[in-house]
Amino acid sequence: MNPLKSDEYPAIFAPYIETVVGDVMDLLNEQLETFPEFLERIPAGKSAYAYAEGKWTIKEVVGHIIDTERIMAYRALCFARNDTKELPGFEEEVFVANARFNERSLASFSEEFSLVRRSNLLLFESFNDQELARKGLASERLVSVRAFLYIIAGHLNHHRNIIRERYLNEQ
Repeated sequence: MNPLKSDEYPAIFAPYIETVVGDVMDLLNEQLETFPEFLERIPAGKSAYAYAEGKWTIKEVVGHIIDTERIMAYRALCFARNDTKELPGFEEEVFVANARFNERSLASFSEEFSLVRRSNLLLFESFNDQELARKGLASERLVSVRAFLYIIAGHLNHHRNIIRERYLNEQ
């Protein structure tokens, strides 16, 4: 896969993209294995923990990661298929508030993540270089299909680091 160029994504996504080291497809495949393992290591009593008032619980963060991956993959699919309609943004706070994530187990999130990621990997592997280079407007920002792969991988990295540092007090 060709490397990502700075004109393929807006600056708002740079903090996620900068966490991606090496081949993005390798990282996406690695996360398929390591993220469910990470979830298994979270103590059961911590899954509904929020590190401060008004912050999401671990379950809500994990649900948000999965929702975001679905949305970004849909955007990648639309642009890869040359759909030129602008795609709307999404209100992550509204999604989380209406998802009932805290009623679920981390094991159910692990299974869902694995299925979503496997499906998305098959989709991403089907894209050729021309499709990966296509761009479209999402949330009023120009983004390439290739950038969505980096955004998905980096978004997971970002939130896993937050869970480690703020929820589990790991360094």
